[in-house]
Amino acid sequence: MSPSTSPVFIATRGSALALAQANMVLAQCRSAFPELSFELKIIKTTGDKLQTASLAQEGQTLPKGLFTKELEVALLEGQADLAVHSLKDLPTELPTGLHLGAVGKRADVRDVLIYRDASYASGAKGMAEARRGFRANLTIRDLPAGAVVATSSTRRRAQLLANNSALKVLDIRGNVLTRLQKLADKPELDATMLALAGLTRLQFRVTPEGRLEGENVPGGLLLTILDPDIMLPCVGQGAIGIETRMNDDRIAPVCVRLNHLQTFQCVTAERSFLAAMGGGCQSPVAAYAEVIGDTISMRALSFASGPLRRAHAARPIGEAARLGAQLAAELKAD
Repeated sequence: MSPSTSPVFIATRGSALALAQANMVLAQCRSAFPELSFELKIIKTTGDKLQTASLAQEGQTLPKGLFTKELEVALLEGQADLAVHSLKDLPTELPTGLHLGAVGKRADVRDVLIYRDASYASGAKGMAEARRGFRANLTIRDLPAGAVVATSSTRRRAQLLANNSALKVLDIRGNVLTRLQKLADKPELDATMLALAGLTRLQFRVTPEGRLEGENVPGGLLLTILDPDIMLPCVGQGAIGIETRMNDDRIAPVCVRLNHLQTFQCVTAERSFLAAMGGGCQSPVAAYAEVIGDTISMRALSFASGPLRRAHAARPIGEAARLGAQLAAELKAD
């Protein structure tokens, strides 16, 4: 790749998690192509604005592309060359002229259940006395009847209730720290759910006792990591997607170096499934693909037509897209 005097601009949202992910990509680019100049371009999306505006009321359904549209406009207008996304936020249908150029190596795909520590809540003074806490290693089924779990994900909501129908599930908005602070402050909330990959990328830690710690993390929060058999992740969870312009000869070699082939095959199967189901990131479906030897195996589930339906299949690794379409057909069949 020949040097160029103009920088390669990497578009990203400005949230703490988005910046952490974009800086990971930036470091990879600078390491792989020391002769080039790379710079971040921070862009505020509609989703970022809604999270702090009156329109972002809990209980509202958010439209597709809420956290990606403005980054895509920057790509199409030549103001950016790469756009870094949490792949789970990237719609399966991309604007004409853009494509998923690369996918970084996937982090841990599991979700976590976060809740207040009983000993911390009982020992605190003031309003904290009214806040319910729980023992470490709490499971979804351990939560008492009427316990309130806050999540804006229809996928998590459906699986929570499938594991414990006596729960109450409320919507919650905001970035990771905002959600953790709401859990710590609001006695009406008992727990919330987040992706383990995001917590890890923010450099939060889980102590041997199960306590969540990190910069600005409220005290007294415990965490239980949920097995995919209990909480199947959403499509693309744990993966960072790199969106670029098609046929961009300058950027194509960068994407080759950034791409992790096995992860790309896995998310291709998952995104093919989601597209065939006709849904977006807020659809009550889940899918998780893994490469095992020369095959790709995927589990999927759907609550889209009522009761929970599950499917599982495997195909040669080169048939990732067909695998996703096959499982969608099985789940949509009468």
